[in-house]
Amino acid sequence: MGSGDGREIPSPLVGEGKGGGDRRTPAIGISPTVGLPPTPNPSPQGGGGFTRRESTTDPGFGIYVHWPFCASKCPYCDFNSHVRMAGVDEPRFAAAFAREIAHMAARAPGRTVTSIFLGGGTPSLMKPGTVAGILDRIAASWSIAPDAEITLEANPSSVEAERFAGYRAAGVNRVSLGVQALNDGDLKALGRLHSVAEARRAIDIAARTFDRFSFDLIYARPAQTPEAWRAELSEALAMMRDHLSLYQLTIEEGTPFFGLHRAGKLAVPDPELADTLYEITQELTEGAGIPAYEISNHAREGAESRHNLTYWRYGDYAGVGPGAHGRLVIDGTRHALATERQPEAWAASVEHQGHGVIEDATLASAEEADEMLLMGLRLAEGIDLRRLEALGGVRPSRAVIERLEKLALVEHRTPDRLVATRAGRFVLNELVLQLSASFEPVAVG
Repeated sequence: MGSGDGREIPSPLVGEGKGGGDRRTPAIGISPTVGLPPTPNPSPQGGGGFTRRESTTDPGFGIYVHWPFCASKCPYCDFNSHVRMAGVDEPRFAAAFAREIAHMAARAPGRTVTSIFLGGGTPSLMKPGTVAGILDRIAASWSIAPDAEITLEANPSSVEAERFAGYRAAGVNRVSLGVQALNDGDLKALGRLHSVAEARRAIDIAARTFDRFSFDLIYARPAQTPEAWRAELSEALAMMRDHLSLYQLTIEEGTPFFGLHRAGKLAVPDPELADTLYEITQELTEGAGIPAYEISNHAREGAESRHNLTYWRYGDYAGVGPGAHGRLVIDGTRHALATERQPEAWAASVEHQGHGVIEDATLASAEEADEMLLMGLRLAEGIDLRRLEALGGVRPSRAVIERLEKLALVEHRTPDRLVATRAGRFVLNELVLQLSASFEPVAVG
């Protein structure tokens, strides 16, 4: 897959978690040198599929704001986060956010914002007044839908009831908590600064302050047993309201965990055990009424993250802040944008030229089709082949689809909606590659 000239396209970010992205799934690009997202370990016996949900709404238009600072760097994290022991010049960064928001609005004017996601990093380290200023600037730059979803990521160690009340007053109506584990020993091993008691308190504050909230857990951790994960997930399900993000631990190159794993000092569950943990995840979440609507995200019907769905349904979104990515249709052409990752360099660029954009690639229709396929097959609702045709002028060949159907890797939910089965999701990387390679041009009326 990828562009014919071999160029590297800035990668979209997907899902709950750091960077607006799936915390355990790296950003996805369409260059042939960029890996596809990892999927749960394959199970030859795995049957069944996602709960049958269909896309009935427009993908929407989202704004992603990246706050790049953390109190400490977790050893498993490869997202664009930075620690500043001397503190952060918050007024400087607030002013830079305002200028870059204005720049993005000038490039994509007249849109109606359906979701805003403040990710990081640790956005809950921001003062509520800073959050209010960012949201006010967005509201001054675009129209905001009356029911817009406005999410802020928070770490339990940075949660205070007064601060959460301040975020709600600023306009935030949903929070996503990075709990990661309900075991103090594992929290310490993951480099987290909070305890289980603090996580419970943060969830309680979120439940009392916001109508909607979610929290993340990482499983397939070193030495984790099926019995321990079943008990931990059961505990989480008793505390959640209507949304959970549950990610298998992956070892990302460039992280401390990668070095430890390569040196044989960090062992993760083997594929068979990881598969068992995944099966437990599906069993318990489905039993609790929050089946997967995306590979790693679970919700009651109607409680899905609207901002995440904008990514996965291949909608437009503006990325603001250090290391943010965006996809914007400008004058009829989709642009893939990325900003400077280093925070102070980004701020200096914004102060100098009004933005920190360092990559701005126009996407050919074939590249758009690749990205839409990558995103859409992660979802329970699958991909609308008619929209794929309209967007990219292509459709997977009938022969390849039929072959994959015989292998029980895909199924037609309707004549024009293609869904990866449970077995297909286990080998999603290969599935996407085969479907993309089979694209045939179609006439677009």
